[in-house]
Amino acid sequence: MNSSLASSQAPARRTRKSFAALLLKLRSVLALALLVIFFSSMTSSFLTANNLSILTKHVAITALLAVGTSFVILAGGIDLSVGSIAGLSGMIAGFFIAHGIIFAGGDPHFLPIWSVILISLLAGGAVGCFNGILVTRFSIAPFIATLGTLYVCRGAALLISNGRTFPDLAGDTARHNTGFPTLGQGFWLGIPLPVWLMIAVALMAWVLASQTPFGRHVYAVGGNERAAQLCGINVRNVRIWTYVLSGICAAMVGLIIASQLESAHPATGQSFELNAIAAVVLGGTSLMGGRGSIGGSLVGAFVIGVLADGLVMLGVSEFWQMVIKGVVIILAVAIDQLQNRIQLRLAGSR
Repeated sequence: MNSSLASSQAPARRTRKSFAALLLKLRSVLALALLVIFFSSMTSSFLTANNLSILTKHVAITALLAVGTSFVILAGGIDLSVGSIAGLSGMIAGFFIAHGIIFAGGDPHFLPIWSVILISLLAGGAVGCFNGILVTRFSIAPFIATLGTLYVCRGAALLISNGRTFPDLAGDTARHNTGFPTLGQGFWLGIPLPVWLMIAVALMAWVLASQTPFGRHVYAVGGNERAAQLCGINVRNVRIWTYVLSGICAAMVGLIIASQLESAHPATGQSFELNAIAAVVLGGTSLMGGRGSIGGSLVGAFVIGVLADGLVMLGVSEFWQMVIKGVVIILAVAIDQLQNRIQLRLAGSR
């Protein structure tokens, strides 16, 4: 009697757990919808075209960082250096636009903007590669390795200009280095270029993560590193490349910000890594690795962006904004752990 009653209740418990797991998977979408409804009801200017244009440009910054960070976290790592890489890449671009290159004491040679952008992106990728080597070749914990790189990059950004800002990065027609502000301030089909960049990078990242062997290897390494090694996956190379991708995305963010401001400041990107990690975790990516998606990280970035924009429009103090953002990060990690426990219970009940 008791055993038959328990067996009849088991499917109901599994259904409830499955429903809870589904809600947790959709948490970022639900949170985004609730935030949009709340802020649009609190202020009529929230859903205006002008505010949405500003909002999407801000979201693009967080989204680009989140896309790169997603690969690192999916592979079981963490990257705390993305904000500093953004600041360093902006300073590298500012230096080449303002001072050019001097060969053997001669006159400075000014590079075209496309090459300045390329050099800055390569610098970001190189720092990411350095992070990957520290983690894989020297077996330094990702948290410590990228924390150290955070300080190295921030110090290098300060050294480039001795702590000063590179202003007036519009360039000079006589030097053939104009056009840099277009990257962050331009529009195409009425949509800001940073938003187009976000869409393009997110699409390429989605294809890379879900449609290529590299993406499957990233999930395999994050899910079970030992099993991935036994399957013949080069775990070291996979992890290094995730950090390279993260560094390139961070460098792109630094370039966009410098372009928008038409100046490069060594303090650019401070605490950006927290926004990136929060967006990734809010989007359903497990901090343990092996579970998540690029689309989820994109939605998580919109949650962070809408929350920040809405709080500003409501006149909430910047100090309270920091408190709220910290609470959001804690909740995101707590919900991630809850999702892990529910999925383990579901797997054990089958």
